[in-house]
Amino acid sequence: MKNPEYLFETSWEVCNMVGGIYTVLSTKSIVMRQLLGDHYITVGPDVVKEAHETLYFVEDNDLFPEWRERALAQGLKFRIGHWKIDSSPIAILVDYTPLYQTKNEILGHLWEQYELDSIRGQWDYIEPVLFGYAAGQVIESFCNFYLQQTSNIVAQFHEWMTGSGVLYLKEHCPQIATVFTTHATYLGRAISGNGLPLYDNLKSYLPSVMAMQFNVVSQQSMEQKAAKNADAFTTVSDITAQECEQFLYRKPDVVTKNGIDHTFRQDEAAFDEQRKATRAQILKIAETLCGEALDPNCLMVLNSGRYEFKNKGIDLFIEALRRLNEDKNLPRTVLAVIAVPGNIAGPSKDLQHRLDGTNAIMGHTDFPATHHIFEYENDAILNTLRNSGLQNDANDKVKVMFVPAYLNGDDGIFNLTYSEFLSAFDFSVFPSYYEPWGYTPLESVALGIPTLTSDVSGFGKFVQQECKGNEAVTVVSRLVGDNDKVIEEIVSALRRFLNMTDKGMAIVSEAALQVAEKLLWKDLIVSYQKAWDVALEKAGGRHYMMEPVPYADMMHEVVYQKNDTPSWKKVLVKPVYSPEMKKLEELSRNIWWCWNVYAIELFESIDPEAWKATEQNPVALMEGLSVEQIKDLENNSDFVERLNKVYDQFKAYMAQPTQQKDLIAYFSMEYGLMKSLKIYSGGLGILAGDYMKQASDSNANMVGIGLLYRFGYFAQEITVSGEQRAEYIPQKFSQLPLIPVLNEQGEWVKVSIAFPGRSVYAKAWRVNVGRIGLYLLDTDIEENSVEDRGITSRLYGGDSEMRIKQEMFLGVGGIRLLEAMGVKPTIYHCNEGHAAFSGLERLRVYINKHNLDFDVALELVRASTLFTTHTPVPAGHDAFEEHLIRTYMPHYANRMNISWERFMGLGRFNPNNPNEKFSMSVLATNLSQEVNGVSKIHGRVSREMFQSLWPGYFAEENHIGYVTNGVHLPTWSNRLWQSLYKDTFGPDYIDNQSDVKMWERIYEVPDEAIWSIRKQLKHELIAYLGDKIKEDMRQRQESPKLIMQTVNSLNENALIVGFARRFATYKRAHLLFGNLERLSQLVNDPKRPVIFLFAGKAHPNDKAGQDLIKMIIDISRRPEFIGKILFISNYDMELGGRLTSGVDVWLNTPTRPLEASGTSGEKAVMNGVLNFSVLDGWWAEGYRPDAGWAIQEKRTYQDQRYQDEMDAETIYNTLENEIVPLYYARNVHEVPTGWVASMKKCLNEISPRFTMKRMMDDYFERYYNKLIDRTHWMRANRYQKAFEINAWKTRVRNNWDRVEVKSLLLPDTNVRPLTFGEQFIAEITLLTPDLEPGDLAIELLFGRKNNDMVNEITAVHKMKLVDSGDGWVKYYIKVPITRAGVYDFTFRVYPTNKMLPHRQDFPLVKWI
Repeated sequence: MKNPEYLFETSWEVCNMVGGIYTVLSTKSIVMRQLLGDHYITVGPDVVKEAHETLYFVEDNDLFPEWRERALAQGLKFRIGHWKIDSSPIAILVDYTPLYQTKNEILGHLWEQYELDSIRGQWDYIEPVLFGYAAGQVIESFCNFYLQQTSNIVAQFHEWMTGSGVLYLKEHCPQIATVFTTHATYLGRAISGNGLPLYDNLKSYLPSVMAMQFNVVSQQSMEQKAAKNADAFTTVSDITAQECEQFLYRKPDVVTKNGIDHTFRQDEAAFDEQRKATRAQILKIAETLCGEALDPNCLMVLNSGRYEFKNKGIDLFIEALRRLNEDKNLPRTVLAVIAVPGNIAGPSKDLQHRLDGTNAIMGHTDFPATHHIFEYENDAILNTLRNSGLQNDANDKVKVMFVPAYLNGDDGIFNLTYSEFLSAFDFSVFPSYYEPWGYTPLESVALGIPTLTSDVSGFGKFVQQECKGNEAVTVVSRLVGDNDKVIEEIVSALRRFLNMTDKGMAIVSEAALQVAEKLLWKDLIVSYQKAWDVALEKAGGRHYMMEPVPYADMMHEVVYQKNDTPSWKKVLVKPVYSPEMKKLEELSRNIWWCWNVYAIELFESIDPEAWKATEQNPVALMEGLSVEQIKDLENNSDFVERLNKVYDQFKAYMAQPTQQKDLIAYFSMEYGLMKSLKIYSGGLGILAGDYMKQASDSNANMVGIGLLYRFGYFAQEITVSGEQRAEYIPQKFSQLPLIPVLNEQGEWVKVSIAFPGRSVYAKAWRVNVGRIGLYLLDTDIEENSVEDRGITSRLYGGDSEMRIKQEMFLGVGGIRLLEAMGVKPTIYHCNEGHAAFSGLERLRVYINKHNLDFDVALELVRASTLFTTHTPVPAGHDAFEEHLIRTYMPHYANRMNISWERFMGLGRFNPNNPNEKFSMSVLATNLSQEVNGVSKIHGRVSREMFQSLWPGYFAEENHIGYVTNGVHLPTWSNRLWQSLYKDTFGPDYIDNQSDVKMWERIYEVPDEAIWSIRKQLKHELIAYLGDKIKEDMRQRQESPKLIMQTVNSLNENALIVGFARRFATYKRAHLLFGNLERLSQLVNDPKRPVIFLFAGKAHPNDKAGQDLIKMIIDISRRPEFIGKILFISNYDMELGGRLTSGVDVWLNTPTRPLEASGTSGEKAVMNGVLNFSVLDGWWAEGYRPDAGWAIQEKRTYQDQRYQDEMDAETIYNTLENEIVPLYYARNVHEVPTGWVASMKKCLNEISPRFTMKRMMDDYFERYYNKLIDRTHWMRANRYQKAFEINAWKTRVRNNWDRVEVKSLLLPDTNVRPLTFGEQFIAEITLLTPDLEPGDLAIELLFGRKNNDMVNEITAVHKMKLVDSGDGWVKYYIKVPITRAGVYDFTFRVYPTNKMLPHRQDFPLVKWI
């Protein structure tokens, strides 16, 4: 026989303990390693994902590094290492999720090539098919890299889940011999699992008909095609071979019986010691569970294996125990243990606390289970034990213990492996109806434990044929309909061993070992060798199809000669600072300086040119100082005095302790803190940065979470033709105020997330934002591949796949970072939906580490989460295709013990629509108790946008609120204004900035003083723009003439209108340019000139936005607009600050209602700049007559073109007739007193209402405080209230469909109409089985009909509960009639409970 030179063994159960095949392969591997050494390679699925959770795999990146690099370039994802078993074979765990995107093409090709019928296959079919396919690709890649000249290669595939690997290799690598092994036919398991007589009627079952009947057509097709196309086909028993012939149309070439490792039980003395210790341990746990001492000599009986209640005969075993328990004269106690893995959430807390002495042992536990089972009320074993009276009562002679955990040595109660656990038992019972082989009874006899099996198992058949008369194995007959006889045989066997002496047990134990001796792998491996030989013989005829190595005869080694070029190396030089200069360095490392005028002036005074060149970055500035410069500063008494003054102010600021105990974790994709820390793109980031600064000023207990981008957002360059070009400039982290986050051991704190085929790591940095810590994750580290290092490369860069990676690190990585640092927030605030994955990770932690049900965990996560949405249109929310979610988060549903459909439903408006994308905003909404928009209008828009999540409620009824955005006053008010505010309002004005009364003092300031500041800031703006425009135009190679014309045309005395923001089409930057003739007249009036300044970036993928920029630049070059219409490139925080303080009017023209808030105009009002805007976003709340100008909120035209035309006319008319005349109306001192009056009114009535302090105060008042209170309430007494709420919701949900109307009494206006003075009276009686009277409420709704549809509620009246009885409740209402007309009304039934935070928390609704 031929032996393979290499053998690849592929199974879903390699490094993945989910069934008996795991034991087959793991025990066989010792012999395989002896035969083939490291030429034996196992291939399994990478399903565990998280490296720290992989119990059966040890990664080894030193294995095959060259091939791994090549395979990665081919797009293959896998991890490589060793299977964590005694033989330690090489294992490749294949990540098949990258194939999700091409699944339709793959399945379509397999149909065309092999007629594989996948059309009815759901994801439980698709995933295994993709795994087998990917495994084939990995084997092909390995062989092409290392084994081009090797002929005897075998790839063995186990079960239908790997069958596509057979098909792939047959087409793409025909030189590789394939073996396909079925351990149990899919159709056979389906037939028996549905209670049909499999073996009696085997020949009568037509595969196609039965597959259709049980909806397993695709699985049946896969198994049949794999069997047909494999070079050799094997199965594990003669009885399964019969199934194969009938269902798969191929007789197996070889029957490869399952064996046992000869080392399973070697040292008798050691085994006896282990047995005694394990027995004592299990008995102690059983005594704790039962609440009473057990006889040390009790009969310990085990049933284990798969959780197939009827197929495995668990139902019969429990019935046998019930009958045995009726005999109160048993000679000794029976301890029956059922050890089948179920859907659990870790150890039973009650049992754990009993074992460790925390809880007193008073009687048996509520359930005879050692671990907490999800949805225990529906568990078949628990229910059958309860119905059988097997609850471990004191008078029971049969005690039961249900162990629903994988016994892998780490289950939390026993912490034993299965073989260790098994060794303690006296007898095992496996009365299976469907058992192709039966590994569990074989494992029993291998340890000398007698067992009971059935005659329809391969092992049972083997014993009947080869071990006749052996008393260690009882074989029962499993004929359909003869269950009673089987039960009695089980009872008889149990009685036999109850009465057996120690001597008799020893004889039977020896007999058991004799059976095992006949099934050792070292003897059975020959059947596998026969199969390999069959396969290699067939493959030998295909060697001509092998592709030779190209140009092999021409290849030769080339000696590399190094070029004589410089070899640059690095040397690190650190400055040595005096005590005074160390203060300066400390200041530079906390960005508190960037909103302190004196600190800014201090740093700028060191070297104004360097300050400008470093983009106002004090860390880079100090790094660039020479020794002489440092000494000069140290010897400069004026500088040192100013330094100490600022430093003392800083230390006093930092020394104030927070009074807030509860920590808030704030998650944002971007933060705009200062110009040189480029981790922001626009308004969202600036807002988050301002929020961190205000949190510091307000001394809030808050921590920020974000990402550190190497390139940040793009730098904008404009070409000579007016095209926007994105330039990405890397940041030097060493020159930024970034502090490595270290653990107690002094090591850099890192987090990891499982991605396809690998774990990706990120290290943590801290930015000190005053008193607040902002933590940023960075994947650009050596542990990651080049591809993964780029995850935190660019903000909002790349495609959807890059976005999901970034958002996983923000959400999942952010939670893991907090955990790694030991930081425990009370509540979590998601600033936009980007961070919504944080909720999923928190759910996983609650479920996996706190052993909670999903629904209980959901209560806790929701109670402590706030989601702020900034986006006014559904299309603006990140949403991912299902294949991307499956690729990057395939394990989360299993970790949370929910179905994949329910998991996907968390991110869908319609959870049952498989075609809907997974929306991050929907996910965030579903995982948050509170949701808010960022202005009053946006709150309304958000209620409408998310209304379909709660179809029983109208938009105006749902709980989504709002907090209007604000801006950080010290950051955005110019130093001149801050000086005026301090002189006018007092030195503590920052603390009182939201006090409107304080701002009234602005009227006391002379007009001349106000106008002087305005003139000075305009002068500074024009000077700045002159330099910047000159440099920008030079860089894009504009003509010198145009440059000079533009700069010389700048006029600081002109009315300056600013328009700066993200260039998206809905911002409507084009409105002014619809009438260029009128625009020319406006800007070229020699007595009243006007300048329009434009700035902003368009997203690199937004062609329409970029076209707007190009249009403006093109117009600005026309002779009549040179120096009058200007586009300033590379809009950033510095330019934004100069524009919002230096212009006269801030223009904003968004399409209604698409401006969620818009904070640039708020920055302007902090500097007395007047706004001219559509009444949308913040301006709809901020507008005051004579303090700015407004374009009405209400649309006139549905056609946007006409609306744009009308709004443009409004803008021109307002500019020509109101704004320009007011600005140029001067008194004798050349002060425009009317304009200044408007500025004062703006400062007094608008500014204090839109500060970041007001915004933060609103968040505490409207959201934070109640979330904190509810979170503490929910977490108390180990989440008692969460359990209570979930139990109530479960009860209501389970009975909801049973609620019916028993009677309904209403006025009949067909008889006569109601009249004034009468009452509208209604009485409703509901049937409410198993519900309490107060569980439901009814309300009467009156609505207004528009276009034949009621879409507006005019009144809501709650009905009064007036009577109740057993299963019924009566409600009554009377409403006075005050208006005539036709009323549309309805009744809404809904659940009610004072524990609910709002109605949408449990949005069940019935209509009457």
